Formats: sequence, C-alpha cells, structure tokens
Amino acid sequence: MGVNDVEEAVAAAFREEWGQVVATLIRVTGDWDLAEECAQDAFAQALDRWRRDGVPRRPGAWLTTTARNRALDVLRREAVGAAKLREVAVLARDDGPYDPDDEDDSGVTDDRLRLIFTCCHPALPMEARVALTLRTLAGLTTPEIARAFLVPEATMAQRVVRAKRKIRNAGIPYRVPPAHLLPERTTGVLGVVYLLFNEGYAATSGADLVRTNLCAEAIRLARVLARLMPDEPEALGLLALLLLHDARRGTRVDAAGELVTLEDQDRTAWDRAAIDEGAALLETALRRGRPGPYQIQAAIAACHTTAATSEETDWADIAALYGELRRFVPSAVVELNRAVAVGMAEGPETGLALLAELEKAGDLAEYHLLPATRADLLRRMGRTAEAAEAYARALELVENDAERRFLEKRLAECRSV
Repeated sequence: MGVNDVEEAVAAAFREEWGQVVATLIRVTGDWDLAEECAQDAFAQALDRWRRDGVPRRPGAWLTTTARNRALDVLRREAVGAAKLREVAVLARDDGPYDPDDEDDSGVTDDRLRLIFTCCHPALPMEARVALTLRTLAGLTTPEIARAFLVPEATMAQRVVRAKRKIRNAGIPYRVPPAHLLPERTTGVLGVVYLLFNEGYAATSGADLVRTNLCAEAIRLARVLARLMPDEPEALGLLALLLLHDARRGTRVDAAGELVTLEDQDRTAWDRAAIDEGAALLETALRRGRPGPYQIQAAIAACHTTAATSEETDWADIAALYGELRRFVPSAVVELNRAVAVGMAEGPETGLALLAELEKAGDLAEYHLLPATRADLLRRMGRTAEAAEAYARALELVENDAERRFLEKRLAECRSV
C-alpha cells in the first residue's frame, strides 16, 4: 500500500477504534495513563506494520492486541512488587488475540459504557467527568475539549490530570454501578454522550464538519442507556434528540464538503425513519411528566424536522422552548440560540438587541458563532457593511475548515454588494 493509503487507514482506525482500545486497556491494566500511552504506541506501530503487511481484516482487534502486548512489556519491566506482578498476570493470562465479537453489548459489560460510568463518578466535578471521558473514549485532544467548554487549554489539561489522579487515589471501580446508584451519575453520563455527539455533528476543528463515527457511537451509547434506565425520561429525551439531529446529518454538507445551512437543506433527503423514531421517543418521555433539558432540546429539534419547508418553521415556539431551556441550562450558548430564534420570530432587530446583551457580558468573546450570528442578522437586514465586519471577526475565531469556507463565502457576498 502507498504511504497515503496507510495513513488514511490508520486515521480511520483512530476515529473508529480509539475509544474501544483505550477502554479495554483501562479495564485490564487499571492504569489510565498507561492505557493511553500503549494505545498511542499501537497506532504508531500500525503506520509501519500495515505498510509492510497490509491493513488487517479487523483493525480494532489488531490495535487492541498490539496495545495489550505493549502494556504487558511495560509492566514486566516495572514489576517490582506484588501489585505489579498481579497486573502482569492479568494481561498475560490470555495470549490469544483480542476479539471484539466477545464483547457483550448488553450495556453492563460494555467496556466503553464502563468507562463512562467510571469517569462520571460523583466524587469528580461535573466538568471533569465529561472532559475525562471525551479525552479517553473519543480521543479528543485537550484543545478540542477546551473549546467545547469555552475554557483555556491549560485549565482543561489540569482538570483531566486531577480527574485521573482522583480515580486512582480513591480506587473508583471500573464498572457500571448497581441500579440504585445509577441516578447519581445520570446527569454526567448523559452529558458525556451529548457532547460526544456534538463533537461528531459539528467538529470544533479539522477538515470535516461531521465526524460520522462519533455520531454513531453516541447514538449507540444513548440506546444502551435508554435500555439500562427505561424509566428515566431524560435518557429517552437524549436518544430522541440525537436521532432527530442525526436525521439531517447527510444534508449538512454538499458533495464537495461545503456546509449547507438548515434553511437550504434538502428536506426530502432527511432520514424519515430516524425522525419518526425520535418523535415517538420524545412523546414517551414527555408522558412521564418530568421535563428536562434533553427533552426540551428534542422538542426544538422536532420543530425543525417536522416543518415541511423552512418558511413553515414555528420560530415562536422554538423561541419559547429556548426560554424554557434556560431555566434548566442557564448558559450563554442557550441565550445565543434563543436570540437566533427570537430574531427569526420577531425580526432581526430584536435578535440583535439580545446579542448586544451577550456581547456586553463577554462570556462568548472567543466563540465564533456569536459574531457569525450577528453577521447573519445584519445581512438579513441589508446592513452588509456591518455584516462584513462581523463575518471577519468570526473568521478570526473559527477552527473548522468547512465553517471557515462558509464564512468566507458570506463575507465575499457582503463585500460585493
């Protein structure tokens, strides 16, 4: 195989297999840093070995076996006490290759789900729970996670380090807790799956707007959680939300990889089966009479996916739902989305007034969607010179290539008027 072919194969394997490899290594070694280090080594070896021997039929099994063998070598060199020798024995007990078909997908022995519940132990701060899981399960870099949380990279790095140390020092078990302990971890676990999907659906950086493997993994985990906690309406609401968003995934970029806005997407190409399933799950969740943020967001997504045309979208209803959402999630991002909805329902001037309040608060000063939203509202009002200035500011902040090209196109349109 050519160098580029192998590099593409390894990159694809990283996107699809990283979480499983690391989760399995954490289970068998109990050492988070060692698991990540050995997983990285396995991917590095793949670049050389696959060029020579070809890409294996089951890349995940090859990577996991290679990473496990690397961990065994490290532990053998470091085996100076009884505890280390026991770790070596666990790894050496099975000399056969790792077979992912041996995994039980019931949700109780799933390594990735175990990893999420371990990371989401109530002894850890909420943001640390989510950040650690995104780092180990999804392979997101610290800068990517920092951008998702709108915090400095150094701050996020410290959170991840402290969370790992807390798990090690407190002896937090690597398992799904018994049923009576599930509620105390529900918020964190759902939050992890939600952010995992978000990173897949709208990548914070890189060439691709959509990372399909992360979307699929988040939906898979959401289904497992819905089965594990059938009486939890927010678990159903989250699965509904992901399905309703994912139904539009194929239309968010065109054949050339360029971003397509919601109003310009081909609604006939949306996945109607996913929309119907999401709507049914949302209805089931709402009947429980315990509304929450994921159910409300699913209701917002349903407003979009059930509108036959962009013009028929009930923006007033969406604005009201965002007003309800901010009671549960009082964040600047929710306020930004509400400003968009109000601007579409009541007119751009009203939306701009709400944006001015957000700009004054300063919480979204480095968030590219704030100036991008201002630019869009100004463009709709015909104030193209001001819109161009706002688009230029958004371009200074954006990290994703597809979004950058879209903003450049809008900027050029405004400057040509």
